[in-house]
Amino acid sequence: MGDLKQTSLITAQERLRDQVAHALRAALIAGELRPGQVYSAPGLAAEYGVSATPVREAMLDLAREGLVEPVRNKGFRITEVSERDLDQYTELRAMIEVPTIGRVTQIASKEALEALRPVAEEIVTSARNHDLIGYLEADRRFHLGLLALAGNERLVETVGDLRKRSRLYGLTGLDEAGLLVASAEEHHELLDLMLAGDAPAAEECMRRHLGHVRSLWAQGRDEPVEPRTKRKLGGSRTA
Repeated sequence: MGDLKQTSLITAQERLRDQVAHALRAALIAGELRPGQVYSAPGLAAEYGVSATPVREAMLDLAREGLVEPVRNKGFRITEVSERDLDQYTELRAMIEVPTIGRVTQIASKEALEALRPVAEEIVTSARNHDLIGYLEADRRFHLGLLALAGNERLVETVGDLRKRSRLYGLTGLDEAGLLVASAEEHHELLDLMLAGDAPAAEECMRRHLGHVRSLWAQGRDEPVEPRTKRKLGGSRTA
């Protein structure tokens, strides 16, 4: 019985850490946690109404993703990404993803491509439902899923790392303006071109999509951010 209780306790702690990490990612995307700023685990814990331990553990998870970096005796600094960084990440992604999409168009089966259709629809649905976390997660699965069809695991890992380093945040204003829906729908267009076997058009669509995403990122940086308010797990906020 003692082992069962201990297992249940560990599971509950892991679940709370995951909930906090999810909430922190949402705050990052919404621009409520600002790049360059240092946040302490106790301070964030007070905002979320939890102890400092799950917040510290969640922050370490985010540090492994490159979203934050530990600051000794102070807390965690939100990783800054410059315009030059973004341009270079986008250039690298284009160099890798555009020709790979052309190759996948030529070698992938229609069944393998159609299997990603529900994910493309999930991206659109998330954008329409203002679910930014869901949007980015589905977008990640779609793009890495397409690249995986090329059969190069290291290529997928590399692009996955570039995506983490060039994460989107400050998307709230763009979401409210409906601009994310247009970007989301480009995933269906890309699949249609690939299923038609038109590699050049698919490559051009991918190149345009990456440029569109880069533009959205830049616009998102300029969106005004509401003052931070006390948050609860699950994304709700109180005054």
